[in-house]
Amino acid sequence: MPGNIKLYQQAVLHKSTIVRKENGQLINNERLEFLGDAILDAVVGDIVYRHFERKKEGFLTNTRSKIVQRETLNKVAVEIGLDKLVRYNTHTSSHNSYLYGNAFEAFIGAIYLDQGYDRCMEFMQKRIIGQYIDLDRMSKIEVNFKSKLIEWGQKNKFNVTFDLIDQELDKDLSPIFCTEVHIEGVSSGIGKGYTKKESQQNAAHTALRRIKNEKFFKSRLLIQQQHQQELSTTENVTDSPEPVDTETGQDNL
Repeated sequence: MPGNIKLYQQAVLHKSTIVRKENGQLINNERLEFLGDAILDAVVGDIVYRHFERKKEGFLTNTRSKIVQRETLNKVAVEIGLDKLVRYNTHTSSHNSYLYGNAFEAFIGAIYLDQGYDRCMEFMQKRIIGQYIDLDRMSKIEVNFKSKLIEWGQKNKFNVTFDLIDQELDKDLSPIFCTEVHIEGVSSGIGKGYTKKESQQNAAHTALRRIKNEKFFKSRLLIQQQHQQELSTTENVTDSPEPVDTETGQDNL
């Protein structure tokens, strides 16, 4: 049974709602979402590690990523009925397709604060994994984080590039590639893998998580985007031809 019911009430409060404590402080589920995101990484990592005993790190990382990604959590939140409890401004819902998945993360954060890590593990194992998430099937699903990042960049008018920055050998002398992704020239994620594609996917996944979780990082990208646009405007003005008199065809000097 829940101990501190206020934590669970806060977990379903989107920031678009105007709810205040007695002292006037606004409350929403953003902090719980941050905490729940970290706890989910640990819990799901634990579950995946134990389930796939002989799989390598890259496989385990990718499988965990598929489970904790926004699309999966959003779907789970709807299936367990959490969407019916979330409070939000109706205008907000049309612009945030991951609102319920974020609330699910906040709900995990609430469970952790109220009842601890073991209860979070029990909840995920008994209530979610198996009933709503098939680990073996999930592990085989391809999730193209690179394409998702590029699509995000195109939608928001950000320039995204991938650069191979290093190549090394592991203990078995197998090559390991290291890729860095830049958004508007800002280093946004580094990924390693046994193929260039895998390293790009891991770099893109890191960038997507930073975009989701780090407000300062998103602000930095917006500032850099504005700076690049100003530079482009300045260059266009500098490179523009001298005005021509339409009657004489001569340059107006």
